[in-house]
Amino acid sequence: MIEEKSVKIDDREVFYLKRTGVSPKTTLIFIHGFPFSSSMWKPQLEVLPEGIEAYAPDIRGFGKSTTPHSFFSVDLFARDLFAFLDTLQLGQVVLCGLSMGGYISLRAAEIDRSRIKGIVLCDTNCVADTNESKLKRFSTIDLVASGRKNEFAESFLKNLFAESSFEKKDPGIELIRSIILSTAGSTICGSQLALASRTDTSAVLGEIAVPALVIRGEYDQVMTPAQAIQLQQGIRRSELITVPSAGHMSNIENPEVFNDALLNFLAKHFS
Repeated sequence: MIEEKSVKIDDREVFYLKRTGVSPKTTLIFIHGFPFSSSMWKPQLEVLPEGIEAYAPDIRGFGKSTTPHSFFSVDLFARDLFAFLDTLQLGQVVLCGLSMGGYISLRAAEIDRSRIKGIVLCDTNCVADTNESKLKRFSTIDLVASGRKNEFAESFLKNLFAESSFEKKDPGIELIRSIILSTAGSTICGSQLALASRTDTSAVLGEIAVPALVIRGEYDQVMTPAQAIQLQQGIRRSELITVPSAGHMSNIENPEVFNDALLNFLAKHFS
């Protein structure tokens, strides 16, 4: 059963989805991408085995979680993650982050690897933005700040999904569109600045000694094959899975293959 819950942490309220396990041996934390919410992880929460308990929090400002300000950074998001773990008294966990969620996972590994027993990096990378990428983010801020969030959403969606997903009218497209449109403009703009200013985390790859899984959609237009290979080659106990017929939203576009990869990884290392 998946429950929606909330917890007060300092001056903000964090909403999250929880999948309760039966005699759980492992705790899994799903971290959503930009500019999404915890609901993007429902196809995974629904299929987890009884020995896994899972949490999918809304990052501050996203979904239903509140924030007292929008001066964000990936470092702040990572420290929020640890505050969430501490508040719920969760010990070592497996992190599963997509895109921005992967950036947060890698920054968390830099801060305190002792809290992480496994890591799943989906459609993400470890390098900082190029100047070109930063300028694109600044253009997004201008677009959203000028009241054209709808225009941003439609443009952004084209980069998120594979062409085949649009052809078959994947319901995930409408889900993500609705999440983007419901996200506050201040959160979108603050997050774009956070992503543009994030640090390079490639140095931490060689220090990650826990089991790792790298997942990339076959037609991901946002993250390149080389970036996925860099993660896999940099983390010694890792494997790379390519999800066919999927773009950047690999967990939504092809949940069968994504879920098989995730469940096999969990069974192999944490059962």
